[in-house]
Amino acid sequence: MDWTVYRRHGDRRDAAFYGTALEYGNYLWQQELPARAILCLDRALGADLSGEEAILGSWPLPYAAMAWMLREVPRNVFHGNPRVHFQHYADRMNEPRRTQRQARAWACWALTRRIRPELDGDPQHEVVEPAEATIEAMLGAHGLVGEAAAWRAVLEGRF
Repeated sequence: MDWTVYRRHGDRRDAAFYGTALEYGNYLWQQELPARAILCLDRALGADLSGEEAILGSWPLPYAAMAWMLREVPRNVFHGNPRVHFQHYADRMNEPRRTQRQARAWACWALTRRIRPELDGDPQHEVVEPAEATIEAMLGAHGLVGEAAAWRAVLEGRF
């Protein structure tokens, strides 16, 4: 597999795209490319889903997978700095569904802060970092039904 797996979706970011992003992320993880695998989960979180898609029954939004990868990445393997990535991504988000995607990026940023506290943010990037309660409220207002609670459970290690 390589990045061309996304081509068949064109501009669509539907359930099929979501499945492809998760599958490709799993493949990259198995190839010991955790930074790229994490980015695939990030792409999956950008899919345009209503919450009614059948795939979500088997493969819910990948907050637990993200947390697992952040915990399990071998320390001797390049994984970048996901905290900086999510900080920049959330602050520079654009359309479509900007608010929803921004909430999800901040949610992953919070997971990274909790799981990998040794990773610093970007001190040169002036941004107001939201509190966890603010992120939860954003997910509650703009995410799928139950998304905020699912994220909170992962954040608190209850998954």
